[in-house]
Amino acid sequence: MHAIELVCERGYWERRLPSQTAKPAAPGTAIAAGHAGLREANATVVAHGAALAIAAEPPSALSHRLSEALDLIDQGLSVIEAGRLVLRNRRYGDIFGLSPQQLPLGLGVGELADRIEARLGCAVPCYRGMHGATASPGAPAVWLFNDAAAREIRVRRIPIDADGWIDVVELIVEQNDRPIDGIYDTSLQEMLDLVPDYLWVKDSLSRFVLTNKTHARDVGYEDTRCLLGIDDFSLHPKTMAQQFREAEERVLATGEPMIDREEVIYTGAGKPKWLLTSKMPMRNRRGDVVGIIGISKDITERKRSENWRDGQAALLEKIAMSAPIIDILNGLMLLVESQIAGISASVLLYDPVSGHLCQGASPNLPEAYANLLLDVPVGPCVGSCGTAAYRREQVIVTDIPHDPLWRDYTAVVEPYGYLSCWSTPILSHYGELLGTFALYSKTVRAPTPAESAIIDMTTRIAGIALERKRFEDRIHFMATHDALTGLPNRSLLSDRLGQAIALARRSQAWVSVAFIDLDNFKVVNDSLGHSAGDDLLKTVAKRMVANVRTSDTVVRIGGDEFVIILIEQPQESDGVAAILKRIRAVVAEPIRLSGHDIHITMSIGVANFPLDGPDIEALLANADAAMYRAKELGRDSFQFYTPEMNVKNYVRVTLQEELRTALARRELRLQYQPIVTTGTSSVVCVEALLRWQHPVRGLLPPADFLSVAEETGLILPIGDWVLDEVCARVKAWHAEGLDRIAVALNLSARQFKDDGLAARIGKALATAGLDARFLTLEIAESTLVQDVAGSISKLADLRRLGVGLSIDNFGADRSCLGALKSFCVDRLKLDRSIVARLAEDPADQALVGAMIVLGQNLGMRVVAAGVETSDQASILAAAGCNELQGFRIGMPVDAGAIVEVLMRHAA
Repeated sequence: MHAIELVCERGYWERRLPSQTAKPAAPGTAIAAGHAGLREANATVVAHGAALAIAAEPPSALSHRLSEALDLIDQGLSVIEAGRLVLRNRRYGDIFGLSPQQLPLGLGVGELADRIEARLGCAVPCYRGMHGATASPGAPAVWLFNDAAAREIRVRRIPIDADGWIDVVELIVEQNDRPIDGIYDTSLQEMLDLVPDYLWVKDSLSRFVLTNKTHARDVGYEDTRCLLGIDDFSLHPKTMAQQFREAEERVLATGEPMIDREEVIYTGAGKPKWLLTSKMPMRNRRGDVVGIIGISKDITERKRSENWRDGQAALLEKIAMSAPIIDILNGLMLLVESQIAGISASVLLYDPVSGHLCQGASPNLPEAYANLLLDVPVGPCVGSCGTAAYRREQVIVTDIPHDPLWRDYTAVVEPYGYLSCWSTPILSHYGELLGTFALYSKTVRAPTPAESAIIDMTTRIAGIALERKRFEDRIHFMATHDALTGLPNRSLLSDRLGQAIALARRSQAWVSVAFIDLDNFKVVNDSLGHSAGDDLLKTVAKRMVANVRTSDTVVRIGGDEFVIILIEQPQESDGVAAILKRIRAVVAEPIRLSGHDIHITMSIGVANFPLDGPDIEALLANADAAMYRAKELGRDSFQFYTPEMNVKNYVRVTLQEELRTALARRELRLQYQPIVTTGTSSVVCVEALLRWQHPVRGLLPPADFLSVAEETGLILPIGDWVLDEVCARVKAWHAEGLDRIAVALNLSARQFKDDGLAARIGKALATAGLDARFLTLEIAESTLVQDVAGSISKLADLRRLGVGLSIDNFGADRSCLGALKSFCVDRLKLDRSIVARLAEDPADQALVGAMIVLGQNLGMRVVAAGVETSDQASILAAAGCNELQGFRIGMPVDAGAIVEVLMRHAA
């Protein structure tokens, strides 16, 4: 018998007889190979580089070795010669589910096909029509078919000669790994159309050669073929298309991809759509860039969220900068309209005088309809806005023509096509009505949950803006008027008195200035309380105003002191005396307070222009001196000024000496209160608080004596003592191991305005050897806003020293929002009056949250003062407040006790 030798050369199989080989193969020659493997590579079967020799009649030992070698191959392998199976490995039977006994050597190819097809449950195309010795391999071929178990099988046939071949069988997909039915029948276009993002291919001229339905539909086409051959200039505005073209030209020229660029287009419906686009170069087999492959993801919702967040931040910044309220409200309405499709937004403002709503901002309401909103009454059935203002709650009208709230106004709104209106009252954090916020839609519907969230946030921002405006108006009023009585205050006094003097010079008349102090007012306060005292002051103010002419002016300059300016008086005292007697008599009438009839008297001093002084300062000083003379003479009287009167100066000297004695006798004390970080409760600072250990009255808080010190100027030497004491104390703590502790102390208005303040602080730091970063100076908000430009300059001087700076009592009157970003400070300390209401008032919580965000956005740490309950501390922590101070955190204690506190925290 001759051996048949199969040799693979240059990727092709050849069948050789022994005469064709370099050395004949003797009968029984085995496979010349060790560990064999069969791999597909250009239609070849590889056996680790060895030739495969098949013996026609191998001995049993060699047959066993041959079987072991073939069983190591991953693919199924069979050899057919003259229509019969002459060789097969174990994997061949495993794939077809047949045992070696079912596949005996010598089995005819027809029987072989029958057994395989019976086992697989399907026709096997590679064996179809083959019977016995007449079977022919034909040309090399590959068959791919699925059996009844949905397995995918591939058979590759390699002819040996006219009547023999080798079959290599591979199991491509197991039953459990079977892809989705029909996936191989799905076209590329169909697969692209399933992708929710834009997918497209362009040629080197940026013309579309392939795209998907998502892209086509957004640019106004249902059939993707409509886009083939056209470029972006046919789909988008010229400027936009030019930008796309330039980006693609860079990709084509450089071969570098453009990754994740944000772009905006306008869909076929005219709506803007934001895309995150990547464009990659497409290369041919030579590596040349011949086109571009692009993918664009819709990020419109993400951009809408970003625009909403950025828009809110911009509006809060405008609020902080005191931008015109109409600009803020218009911007807010446009921002809302950009978030909710198909709506028009409007804000109406509440006028407390008329009790009606008036137009505030409605940038996209029809002008004619907006003009109808100039005077909207507040009532139970006045559309959405009037009803919302009346109820103080949100009113959602989803169908205007059929809603009873709009019964009387349907004809008004009908010409403009609005079918639903959702209105929300805008309330201050005190619950006062500020206005209403409304959204109009031309469809019958209610707001979605997401839209309701936008409405809630918009209402809050509008509330902050309107409340800020109200506070600004109130602050302007308070800058010239007394908050309690509504009378002009000291600043307006100078203006009114200056005008009266100028008029008197022209008319040769007198101007009489009456300086009035209520007698024993402190007794009323102490016995009946401050509320009763306030009521008394308001009643007295009303009685004074009712008994002077409208051209005259009644001024409250503070406490229980008033000034009356009587203009165009005759040049004699009798007329003035008659007026003052009448006022005294009216004021002395009983005032009912807390169930008691109170009789109040007045001490009045009078100075006349030009007799008693040529200018404002002289007149006021001399009228004040005359008033003290009236008090000295037994009160309940009035005195005209005489040059001998100097009672006021005498009193001031007495107060100065008392305070100087207190300073010299070391009666002043300092206590310290810890300030801790939110969350960790670690002490970051202590605040120094001044006390007076009075020899008679005991330990006095600063409220009892600092106003006197401020008025007389003694606050400067007292402040110097406090500064020296604090710096020395902190330096001593550092020496004791508390080397991280810092201290904060308050500067009074007079101290802050003093030109030598920076030099004093520098000297105190140098004397104690204390690093400036361990000293923080707190300045009241009300002090800073008295002269914003001057305050900015003063803060800059202090900043150069290296000390920390903090705004104290922030939020007490919301007066420095406009200048806040100009103040170079490190901390913002919220006023205790706001903190006190946190647990009871959600509006206060929202306001405090806004203040915290505002302060932190401006680079400041936010401190809350007056924290007295755990609820307050929790709310502040949740709002992101940086630091806390108050009785809940720690009581003010002397230096020795605070050291123990600091030691415990350090441990």
